[in-house]
Amino acid sequence: MNPAEQTAELTELDRNACLCLIAKGVVGRVVFTDAALPAVQPVMYLLDGEEIVFRALNGTKLAVDRHVIAFQADEVDPDTATGWSVVGIGQAYEVTNPSRLDELAKHQPAAWASIPTAHTIAIPLRHLAGHRLSLNPEAS
Repeated sequence: MNPAEQTAELTELDRNACLCLIAKGVVGRVVFTDAALPAVQPVMYLLDGEEIVFRALNGTKLAVDRHVIAFQADEVDPDTATGWSVVGIGQAYEVTNPSRLDELAKHQPAAWASIPTAHTIAIPLRHLAGHRLSLNPEAS
């Protein structure tokens, strides 16, 4: 079908669909405030239950505890302009429990090993929303 004969449709995703999509990803973005201004930083992450977990270097803005921050991941095909986007919000905290850190180490992205002095930060996904953009043939 000719792309000109298709229309874009934005569909809201339920929580389970959002979790399934972000579970497949590796890189997302953390959104936080820095001196009362919005800031965004890409992070390598993993989904542990319903928490996003990532590493933050000592001294970085993301190595702070108990701030409400957002996490966003997406996948878009530039040729078809289709894809999905998921945003989660929660109060970040540093993971310090040795047994949980050991368990996370079994599933962490390989690049995390190159950051030995990093903090492990978790974001419980209290609010989670997502959308899928797809193409549908126009109705006659």
